[in-house]
Amino acid sequence: MNILGISAFYHDSAAALICDGEITAAAQEERFTRKRHDNQFPSNAVEYCLEAGGLTADKLDYVAFYEKPLLKFERLLETYIAYAPRGFGQFLMSIPLWLRKKLYLPREMDKALNHQYKGRYIFTEHHESHAASAFFPSPFEEAAILTMDGVGEWATGSFGSGRGNKIELTNVMGFPHSLGLLYSAFTYFTGFRVNSGEYKMMGLAPYGEPRYYDLIMKELVDLKEDGSFRLAMSYFSYCHKTVMISSKFEKLFGGPARSPGSPITQREMDIAASIQAVTEEIMLRIARHIYNQTGIKNLVLGGGVALNCVSNGRILQEGPFDNIWIQPAAGDAGGALGAAMLVWYQLLNNERKADGKTDSQKGSYLGPEYSNDEIQNFLTRHDIKYTKLNDEDLLTQTAKLLSGDSVIGWFQGRMEFGPRALGSRSILANACSDQMQKKINLRIKFRESFRPLAPSVLEEEVSNYFEIATKSPYMLLVAKVKKEILKEMTKEQENLFGIDKLNVARSQIPAVTHTDYTARIQTVYKDTNTRYWKLIKVFQELTGCAVIVNTSFNLRGEPIVCSPIDAYKTFMKTEMDYLIIGNYLLDKRQQGEFYDDFDWRQESPSDLQDSALNSKRL
Repeated sequence: MNILGISAFYHDSAAALICDGEITAAAQEERFTRKRHDNQFPSNAVEYCLEAGGLTADKLDYVAFYEKPLLKFERLLETYIAYAPRGFGQFLMSIPLWLRKKLYLPREMDKALNHQYKGRYIFTEHHESHAASAFFPSPFEEAAILTMDGVGEWATGSFGSGRGNKIELTNVMGFPHSLGLLYSAFTYFTGFRVNSGEYKMMGLAPYGEPRYYDLIMKELVDLKEDGSFRLAMSYFSYCHKTVMISSKFEKLFGGPARSPGSPITQREMDIAASIQAVTEEIMLRIARHIYNQTGIKNLVLGGGVALNCVSNGRILQEGPFDNIWIQPAAGDAGGALGAAMLVWYQLLNNERKADGKTDSQKGSYLGPEYSNDEIQNFLTRHDIKYTKLNDEDLLTQTAKLLSGDSVIGWFQGRMEFGPRALGSRSILANACSDQMQKKINLRIKFRESFRPLAPSVLEEEVSNYFEIATKSPYMLLVAKVKKEILKEMTKEQENLFGIDKLNVARSQIPAVTHTDYTARIQTVYKDTNTRYWKLIKVFQELTGCAVIVNTSFNLRGEPIVCSPIDAYKTFMKTEMDYLIIGNYLLDKRQQGEFYDDFDWRQESPSDLQDSALNSKRL
């Protein structure tokens, strides 16, 4: 039985395919269109999933959409009426899209499926989809469930439990009181883009002090012991405007929001630290309450807030749960997978097996892959200089280059599903270099220098570097770096403040050690990503270190690369030293002059693979 799940029209549209209960394929639309956080209907992702499953649309048994559009439209209308006439402008902006597409989803889905699908469309609730994506792929037979995000139809958060092949959500938090929207309001105020800059604000937090924590708790958030809360809505305008905050909010924090691109001041650092501390406190209280209500020792997390790896780390360390598992595509993209799984288990009542150890997400390597023959055809067709290596030489040569502080684009196997690069579409570097964080941020990814880099570490070696007692394959947990590998700080270094903390080497792996002595960890397993595991193993044999830098293979403002042409273009636009794509090594010094003079957004993904080129004119 084949079930296609779809998420669209809000943030990170995606498609996912389940065949006889097995997760077969999943991908975000942005990877194909090259438009970051693309929220249009995921026609390209649907086409990929069908191709990966060897299916045509007429072979699908069910198509599931991740939320109920009529309920969402009801919220839009009721919110407008409640705030009228203030929200009239926003109402006029949103109504055309609803009337064109969102209220006619079966029509849009018919179009994407070439009118071949003749079955039933299933519409699940938004937070049900998040809950299903968190529980059903998890390794647990039973688990408490927590979902938190901006807003679905009406709910902004939910909790309940999952057992066997069923989930039950017993409590919900309703709009407009939302932890996700609260965090996004501060993202806006600190000058970052809502729905994409939250990572930046989380990365900025360690450079500040939580000086505004008490002010936020006193004026903005009425937080109860069980983690439920209400927001003082006079400080927020997201109900009736396209901006997140009111002038009253700006006055409370001493002036207008930071203009995007302007210098970051200590105020922004302290505000980031403060709202991060508030978020962690809310999540910890909710987690403890859920444990008290359910008595279950396993917790699964879904929804966009579950991508806050610092909060996740604190729940693991300080919460009452023995084990936690977070959906790697926790945002709206994961809703496509959750909707499909909800149909398979909850609606069709199929058996679910869980061994308590291994999840069914397949490392989240669920996207497109390219064979060596396809890669060589691409390289040859476009006269790109390369060296072909056998498997052993590929690993040895790459490890040597990394040990010499080269920065390498690494393109292997199936693309990751979710926002994290996990060793298939990654930029790799030497974690022992104290200059690597600045080099990658400023010269490779062209982004803010403070952005933290993450470590990939061999699973069997993780306890030698980090204080963590659980698996972290999806880079969604933060843990302390082991005291044994920390470097002693001078008094002058200890007294540094704000962004001046950045250039201090704090451990033997300084490139991935944050200013608060933590790291966002990916544990790498031999049986999940064998080539990546072997590379780190060879690097360890060469250098004595079982940790390398892993950051996503993309430029600032662009999605992670998907195809060979995406990888080559990104490689040539940066100061990356080498690109390793399949079994082919590309040396930047051997490449000719690079031109990127056509608008690739106007081309379809298939056109990108076959477009005729002039020399290096991609």
